[in-house]
Amino acid sequence: MAQLTAYGKEVKKRLIDIGQPQEWLIGQVKEKTGLFCDAGYLYKIFTGERNAPTIVAAISEILDIKERN
Repeated sequence: MAQLTAYGKEVKKRLIDIGQPQEWLIGQVKEKTGLFCDAGYLYKIFTGERNAPTIVAAISEILDIKERN
């Protein structure tokens, strides 16, 4: 199992802090970007397997967190 990046951990913590599940975030990202997004895709972003600048920017804006590389 791959390790979460610092950004992935921050997103997970933020979801807990605001009391929202990952599915809520997926819906928000789809609404904001119009792009495909599911749990598997997010996992790849959070572990650094996939680089998706548009989705990362949307997640950062939705959760009000800073983007990290």
